[in-house]
Amino acid sequence: MTASLQIAQLQLGYDTPKGLHTVLQGFDLQVPAGHIASLLGPSGCGKTSVLRAIAGFEPVRAGSIHLGEVLLSGPGTHLPPEQRHVGMMFQEYGLFPHLTAVQNVGFGLRRMGKPERDKRVQELLAVVGLANSGSKFPHELSGGQQQRVALARALAPSPALLLLDEPFSNLDAATRERLTLEVRDILRATGQTAILVTHNAQEAETMADQICRMTPVQL
Repeated sequence: MTASLQIAQLQLGYDTPKGLHTVLQGFDLQVPAGHIASLLGPSGCGKTSVLRAIAGFEPVRAGSIHLGEVLLSGPGTHLPPEQRHVGMMFQEYGLFPHLTAVQNVGFGLRRMGKPERDKRVQELLAVVGLANSGSKFPHELSGGQQQRVALARALAPSPALLLLDEPFSNLDAATRERLTLEVRDILRATGQTAILVTHNAQEAETMADQICRMTPVQL
C-alpha cells in the first residue's frame, strides 16, 4: 500500500579524522501518498544521500523519517532496509543477464505462490508496455525496454514508496524524454508515491508533482 513520506530536520554526515563531515542539515520534506516528488540539484548537494537514508543504507545523525505512520529512522531507531517496504530503481538497470524479463520482474516475489506470482508479473509487464516481451533476455531488449523491466521489478512487491536515482541518465536524449513521460504516467496510474533524484530541471518538471531544489550544505 502506497504511503506518505515525512522527513523532519534531517542531518546526514560521516566521520573523518578531522571530525564529522556534514552532508545535509535541517532538511525537511513532505510527500503526500500517491504523489511524485523530485530532489533537484547539482552533484554533491546530498540528493542520493537522502535516498540512501530513506532506504536504510545510511545512518541518520539527527531528525526523523516517517513512511505513513511508521518511523523508519530517528533518535535510537533504524529499521532494517528489508523491513521498510521501499523499492529502488537506479541508473544501472541491475537486471540479471541470465534471467528473462518475466524472471527478472518476478525475482522479488519468490515467496508468492506460482499462480499469484505469474499473474502479478504479467500485469506489470502489461502496465509497462512489454506484455509480449516476457521471454526475452536483457541483451535482447533496448535500453528503454530494460529500464521498463527494471521499473516493473521495482513495483512488483507493491512498495509503499519508490525511489528513483537518476534512472534515465544512461539513455539517449530522445529515449530519456519519452521514458520520463511513460514512467510518470505509470506511477500516476498505479497511485505510487515516488521520489525522483535528478540534476535535470526539465526531467523534474515533467515528472514531479513537487520539486525540492537542493544546494550543497554551507558550514
